[in-house]
Amino acid sequence: MAERKLLVLFGSQTGTAQDTAERIGREAMRRHLQCRVEALDSCDVANLIHEPLVVFVCATTGQGDPPDNMKMFWRFLFRKNLPPGSLCQLDYAVLGLGDSSYPKFNFIAKKLHKRVLQLGGNPLLPVALGDDQHDLGADAVVDPWLLALWDKILALYPLPPGLEIISPDIRPPPKYTLHYLPEDSPPPKGDLLPPAAPGAAPSELHPFAARMVSNRRVTAQSHFQDVRLMEFDITGSGITFSAGAVVMIQPQNCPEDVQQFCQLLRLDPDRLFVLKPTEPGTSLPPLLPQPCTIRHLVTHYLDISCVPRRSFFELMSYFSTNELEREKLQEFSSAQGQEELYSYCNRPRRTTLEALWDFPHTTCAIPADYLLDLIPRIRARAFSIASSMLAHPDQIQILMAVVQYKTQLSKPRRGLCSTWLASLNPEQGDVRVPLWVKKGGLKFPADPATPVIMIGPGTGVAPFRAAIQERVAQGCTGNCLFFGCRQKSKDFYFQAEWEELAAKGFLTLFTAFSRDQEEKVYVQHRIQENRRLVWELLSTGNAHVYLAGNAKQMPAAVAEALQSVLRQEGGLSPSEAEEHLAALERSQRFQSETWS
Repeated sequence: MAERKLLVLFGSQTGTAQDTAERIGREAMRRHLQCRVEALDSCDVANLIHEPLVVFVCATTGQGDPPDNMKMFWRFLFRKNLPPGSLCQLDYAVLGLGDSSYPKFNFIAKKLHKRVLQLGGNPLLPVALGDDQHDLGADAVVDPWLLALWDKILALYPLPPGLEIISPDIRPPPKYTLHYLPEDSPPPKGDLLPPAAPGAAPSELHPFAARMVSNRRVTAQSHFQDVRLMEFDITGSGITFSAGAVVMIQPQNCPEDVQQFCQLLRLDPDRLFVLKPTEPGTSLPPLLPQPCTIRHLVTHYLDISCVPRRSFFELMSYFSTNELEREKLQEFSSAQGQEELYSYCNRPRRTTLEALWDFPHTTCAIPADYLLDLIPRIRARAFSIASSMLAHPDQIQILMAVVQYKTQLSKPRRGLCSTWLASLNPEQGDVRVPLWVKKGGLKFPADPATPVIMIGPGTGVAPFRAAIQERVAQGCTGNCLFFGCRQKSKDFYFQAEWEELAAKGFLTLFTAFSRDQEEKVYVQHRIQENRRLVWELLSTGNAHVYLAGNAKQMPAAVAEALQSVLRQEGGLSPSEAEEHLAALERSQRFQSETWS
């Protein structure tokens, strides 16, 4: 009888694809399949030719890019020299997670499905395209697809005689067990950040503890938004970067939340423990020191401020001793209860800590062994670097809006990373922030003589400040910036810097202050007004165009303005203008980096 073995591989940027992959792993174990769940870049791709059955779960990021933890796999998969039949023994299925408000909806899943098919793989099902925009989120597609997948898999690999599918009523074992050390054990010594290999650049597993040099508010006190310019010292880190790069910052929970969490779960924050995997061969979570205190685990590792996922309520329901609470938890984890769950969790952006408060009888019964199954780890946040090494060697600057907004919950919602960073005061002592740098989505021309048109409203101007500093240091004058904000007096970032560069002939600056007059004026209006210059730069100057900022309406409005320049100044028909802009995008002469 064929070996009943399943490999689930995920490419995940924010953790949703990983959460879904782990759910498939739990469901596989209930069907007595030997199952491994791994990030795509953690698995040895060359071994794929020996795998009989693989489920790929992958998200799409940015402008149709693969998530960071599948980039190496992606490059390998598209190598020209892979023989066409190399995966002919593989049965596979692809589950994509995306957002249909982005133009390249589920691009990675579709392309992966097609490529594995090209290499001879046998698809068990059509590719599934989960959509965040659906009222019930991706689960609207994932639930029925998974039911069909298990039918297919059990037809190929029937249950061994005498075995039944393990009932969903039976609680799965924890991934790790916590072994408490005696109370008088000495505390762990030294720095909790693992040292990087000598000469290696800092990375996710080996961040650099950078000293915060300054943390300055750059919007007027009367402005609705608190935006900070922050500066970090990276002397001795070995970090190098060019314009367009992104800094990843590893945030932590605030002490009040940590204390509340420990009280709710009746945990002693100072208690030391070591982790042991339940299954042999399971690796220990990276970045958690051994031994570790409960306080360190909750402060630096467990994301207690994220909006809990369906799997959280499903696992919680097993610990519930209170009938009312258990019924509600079971409803939230059922396919029928997803609308209810969305209204309870996603709409008001309720945090995991708040959800634990709402189920007090269950919360105090959660065994500590299950903490790492229940709550995902805190993920690093990405910020465009707003400075150039040519202008500020050994420094990284970022422009950061402190995230705070209202929902129907009485307490305002706050961004974990921005709130934590904003609270740090380098004037009160040595403040360290764990960070590393990676390539961003924007690549500036190798030839400094190539003119660039940069469109960066709001904090979207951050990567362009790095590019302008870099290009000015190289003596380039072909820099054109369209900047927009609400009011000249309140949120005109880097005003003095831009005006000085414009006076010296290094920068052509166009500004749109939307609320400074009766009619709202945005960057797209300024592009229209200056269409002759934009057309000249594009047609005779071979200019590159860059766009960065909020992903809501702005990118579409800017694309429309650029097409209208091509129509009015270049004499193109509407369809030609659209195709011309698409061609600029394909050749990397039009690049954008937007975030929601």
